[in-house]
Amino acid sequence: MLALADRVGAEALVTGHYARIEHDPDGPLLARAADPRKDQTYMLAGLDPRTLARVRFPLGELTKPEVREISRHAELPVADKRESQDLCFLAGTTRERFLARHGDARGRRGEVVDTGGLVLGTHPGHTRFTVGQRRGLGVATGEPLFVKSTDAAANRVIVGRRSELAMRRVEVEPATLYRDGARVDGVKLRYRSDAVGCRVADGGDRLVIDLHDEVHGVAPGQTACLMDGDRVVGYGTIAAAS
Repeated sequence: MLALADRVGAEALVTGHYARIEHDPDGPLLARAADPRKDQTYMLAGLDPRTLARVRFPLGELTKPEVREISRHAELPVADKRESQDLCFLAGTTRERFLARHGDARGRRGEVVDTGGLVLGTHPGHTRFTVGQRRGLGVATGEPLFVKSTDAAANRVIVGRRSELAMRRVEVEPATLYRDGARVDGVKLRYRSDAVGCRVADGGDRLVIDLHDEVHGVAPGQTACLMDGDRVVGYGTIAAAS
């Protein structure tokens, strides 16, 4: 989008994301939106701070009801449009069809097993499950079970009790820090979750993050958004959790 702005001679790129920009002595940083329910900094964590000087987030200081009221006043047809809770690029299709088309993730039946390897049932394809998921497992036991991990090579879904999903340490690789790792005081491990207090225990391309509290359902492959208060000071891909 910034490349397009260059081609058309635009000074800035304005988007409808719910995020803000704050400055410290080293320059601009992405910051959480005023409306915590709509905040999208987790999805924007990989945005290089050097580009923020040309980006504007006019919705960052507003709540969603305030934005709707402004839209109604301007007689915009989307003022009362129903909110989408799904991924925007899935419009007109389903997650399963999208993965089959773009990720060659065609469903094939596999085993649902517990952490000891006992087969509890079958599933229609491991790509339909995510760590922490409880519903739709297709197995019946005397206690609630959750997806603990998936094994793509074996097409297996491993499930366990909630207590077995508790993690206190997360390893992130590759990792990018925009500021000194000592500034990291929280980490967001899922888009819809709150930041968890933490400390960066190691540096380099692979960060080891000690969590102040147990977190359930940490999923390798998802983004870890590293925070200093409301500001995004780094990000990376979750490689492992324990």
